[in-house]
Amino acid sequence: MPAIGGPVPVMVRRDSGIYGYERALKRVGFDPVAGADEAGRGACAGPLVAAAVILSDTKARQIGGLNDSKLLTARQRERLYTEITKKAVAWTVVSLEPGECDVLGMHVANVMALRMALMRLDIAPRYVLTDGFPVDGLGAPGLAVWKGDRVAACVAAASIIAKVTRDRVMCELDERYPQYEFKVHKGYCTPLHQERLDAYGPSATHRMRFINVSRTTRVAS
Repeated sequence: MPAIGGPVPVMVRRDSGIYGYERALKRVGFDPVAGADEAGRGACAGPLVAAAVILSDTKARQIGGLNDSKLLTARQRERLYTEITKKAVAWTVVSLEPGECDVLGMHVANVMALRMALMRLDIAPRYVLTDGFPVDGLGAPGLAVWKGDRVAACVAAASIIAKVTRDRVMCELDERYPQYEFKVHKGYCTPLHQERLDAYGPSATHRMRFINVSRTTRVAS
């Protein structure tokens, strides 16, 4: 049974389900609990998007089928996005543009985006769960959970909000830059994307810190 650190140690049963972290924290007075996750950290084009979500564990507002957004189909994510935005106690989503990511570096940009999303919630959380990376400066204790988007409902919900938001942006960018096929690979470093980069050079939405981008010299108009 994993333990949650902080002022009061909390044990979470492995069979407690995806709402187990929130329920365990609530039992010892940490309510509400916010989850945060990002989408696009590993992409070489497009924005970095982070989301934060506070869910209710009441039966009427529970959301079935929550999971790591990468393990869901696009249709499942869209359905869950609609349900999350209707049933969540609070949610936010923020975006950092490629130029900001280049200036900050991806790790700093990632933590900054998560912090911004959490701090913009309408309700201040009393505990924060993040996927993989700790985030400080929030005024509340928190825990970075390994594969948090698979084991904590609020983190899974945040991963879905971030992923759907970013995918929609990439489809819009595909209309502006059709030569890159952003709607297919969503800006990640796939063979198709590299083929188009080599042919057309980077666009204004590419991240120049990535070696596979910076080594191309022709700039698309």
